[in-house]
Amino acid sequence: MQAKSLLIAAVVFLFALTVAAQQGGEANSDWKQVEGALGRSGQMQPGGVIKFAMPRKDLSVTVGGTQVKAGLALGSWVAFEKSGNDGMAMGDLVLAESEVEPVMKKLEDGGVQITALHNHLLGETPRVMYMHIAAHGNAVKIAQTLNAALALTKTPPASPAPAASNEKVDLDTAQIEQVLGHKGKLNNGIFQVSVPRAEKITDGGMEVPPSMGTATAINFQPTGGGKAAITGDFVLLGSEVNPVLAALRAGGIDVTAVHSHMLTEEPRLFFMHYWANDDAVKLAKTLHNALDKTNSAK
Repeated sequence: MQAKSLLIAAVVFLFALTVAAQQGGEANSDWKQVEGALGRSGQMQPGGVIKFAMPRKDLSVTVGGTQVKAGLALGSWVAFEKSGNDGMAMGDLVLAESEVEPVMKKLEDGGVQITALHNHLLGETPRVMYMHIAAHGNAVKIAQTLNAALALTKTPPASPAPAASNEKVDLDTAQIEQVLGHKGKLNNGIFQVSVPRAEKITDGGMEVPPSMGTATAINFQPTGGGKAAITGDFVLLGSEVNPVLAALRAGGIDVTAVHSHMLTEEPRLFFMHYWANDDAVKLAKTLHNALDKTNSAK
């Protein structure tokens, strides 16, 4: 009987894997035209969202003598979600100052909305701007407009996915995860943690999942001796802004910007960017204290 039960369990498991693979393939096939229009391959996210990463590896940016890796604070991205027969897109383009005006015009001409333009860092060299975008309509046309806008920048073309490797960073990531109370992942030398909010967030009547920019982002870049440069953004209700600001500053983390990223989201959200370069575990404790001031998922 035990052998029969194990055989049944194995068959069920293999069937589930087959179904998951088929669904994943179908999801990817739904977006093939968008990938072709954008000239890049996307990564499927929970909720049927496809996300495109466009790191600005061409930019050589420093903050306080620290060389900023693309995965820490220079990652352009755009995500698409189905909206009936059309799509909804949201994203964030990392731009040199000279790129802002031509990119804005190209997006405007193509019907892509500019929802914010501002800094995320302070004292960086050279100056970097962040253009947040949104669009509803034909997903392929949106992708074509984005591709045309990116062509006006020095954003590197898509590169093949790197071969799998035993990536490591000079940080105690297990302890950081324990302190934060959330798991993270390694991404090209950056330890990244994403913390969704507990409430449902919508824009134009559509749910905006965490993968489309509504999760608090925490990034650690090792700087030696157990230290890390950290940056990212807290996603906050208005009532949470000043408690989180106070918690960060009390722990030696600079608040570098507070602003909106969207125009018609519900509930109304504010995004708080920050920076520090110190002992990584110490910083994680301060970040945990700040997260406790928010309605974040546990």
